[in-house]
Amino acid sequence: MDIESKREKIELVLESIRPYLRKDNGDIELVRVGEDGIADVRFLGECARCSLSIMTLRAGVEKAVLSQVQGIRRIEAVP
Repeated sequence: MDIESKREKIELVLESIRPYLRKDNGDIELVRVGEDGIADVRFLGECARCSLSIMTLRAGVEKAVLSQVQGIRRIEAVP
């Protein structure tokens, strides 16, 4: 699967997660999808300041993306 296809699939997964983040005045954006299978995301709004964002990243975002997008092996949060 090429990078653009991975990007599109990740965006679809993020769209399914966004309503939960927006309930807490937050959001997430996809920053980059690397050839190495690592995707960078940025938390926005209240999520950017939340002390539990790493849990949201690993147990929510990463788990959902890895289960639905072949070729992605990790999700990283960037400032």
